[in-house]
Amino acid sequence: MDGFITIKEAAGIWNVSTTWVSVLCNEGRIIGAFKQGKKWWIPANTQKPLDRRKKNNPNGLDKFTFVDLFAGIGGFHQAMRSLGGTCIMASEINQACVETYSNNFTTQEGSVRGDLNKVDPSSIAPFDVLCAGFPCQSFSKAGLQLGFQDPKRGNLFYTIMNILDSHPEVQFIVLENVRNLADKTDNWNIVQKELKDRDFIITDNPLILSPSDFGLPQIRERVYILGVKRDRCDPKIQAKGYIDKDDLHIQYYLKKCKIGDALSILEEDVPEQYYISDEQALMIQAWDEFRIATGIKIIGFPIWISCFGIGIDDDNELRKQVGYDEMPKWKKAFVDKNRAFYVRNKQFIDNWINEYDMLNRIKLYQKFEWNCGEDVSDMHDAIIQIRQSGIRAKRTTYFPSLVAIVNTPIIWDRNTRVYRHITPREAANLQNFEKDYRFIGTDKQIYSQLGNSVNVKVLQILCKNLFELRTKGDEQK
Repeated sequence: MDGFITIKEAAGIWNVSTTWVSVLCNEGRIIGAFKQGKKWWIPANTQKPLDRRKKNNPNGLDKFTFVDLFAGIGGFHQAMRSLGGTCIMASEINQACVETYSNNFTTQEGSVRGDLNKVDPSSIAPFDVLCAGFPCQSFSKAGLQLGFQDPKRGNLFYTIMNILDSHPEVQFIVLENVRNLADKTDNWNIVQKELKDRDFIITDNPLILSPSDFGLPQIRERVYILGVKRDRCDPKIQAKGYIDKDDLHIQYYLKKCKIGDALSILEEDVPEQYYISDEQALMIQAWDEFRIATGIKIIGFPIWISCFGIGIDDDNELRKQVGYDEMPKWKKAFVDKNRAFYVRNKQFIDNWINEYDMLNRIKLYQKFEWNCGEDVSDMHDAIIQIRQSGIRAKRTTYFPSLVAIVNTPIIWDRNTRVYRHITPREAANLQNFEKDYRFIGTDKQIYSQLGNSVNVKVLQILCKNLFELRTKGDEQK
């Protein structure tokens, strides 16, 4: 079967037993694997899953303890647990997240603490690894980007520093945030200084990675801040004074996504509640008809009906109506290109607009972006988003980043032959959450929680290799 391999072939590629691969298939730990009759088929691009049976790692951590700060719904917890970690304490302020977290995990303290600002650092039992996906709104493009100057959220980084000050026994730090944190030199300099002052050796440059870098079908760039306590670090790293990608062996895990990989996260027998509305389906059909009739392939600009100038013969009159003179250059260029496109295809577009009553549709249905080039011939073979910037079609190489503001991608379900949103379980597959993870709350809450979470697989890869930077033969624990 094209694009798939058998259990025996996977075992040969991964250098493991066929029995172990069979167990992984039956436990649902290989995303995209399916059973046909008595035979399992595994996506050929699947990476070897983490072997949870291995416990003896002389250079890393076999058993360790960690704290899970700004825990969300437990992305860090899953990664740490899979590597042999036990959670001492977790903290999360969002009550809906706390309920979901508590439904899946336990900590040595027995319950999840709330606002971290109200936690006395000395009240936390000793631990080895500090994990924190600290709030990103201070650095995100969607916010004001006040960074560490944000009085509400920026100072939470210093709350983490206070905990480190009270816990000199900590061996490793694992922090995650939006890539914008590292876009400003001042922010990165603060991170470096504070952690170096506490005797951690960290990544010298911002480590910006996306699941798609590892063959996982989601674009989600994040900055990872990884550190090892100097006196616990391998002498070679100590001498160098910083950690780089080669030290973490990232190059061995890199893998490009290809068209169709995004479909590997899809589930079967999806309920009708995830089908899109009739109007949404009609608008997708309308724009697909538009695209085919006008020959859109590699177009290079979004289609905006408002800039066609329908019923206007004078270009200057159109420019006056859309406020052309006040626009930035890039937007002026889009107006000019839309006008020229309309003039070339006027007869078809006028008829098409009347047929689908486009001028009376809401504004987001009057905009269209084709980001598939010549690689996709049909909207049924694309990933679709309906957003304020319009209807956008993308290749099935990877999904756009899940975000906390719900904007769930749409795919064509080949089993039911309808357009539908990806389900919460499929969104969880994108974040590499375990198959037996149990969600609580509405779909909207779950999408939002997953949009705020970390990718479990990326953390597993990074932390496995980070822990191996510890001094060889260190038995001080």
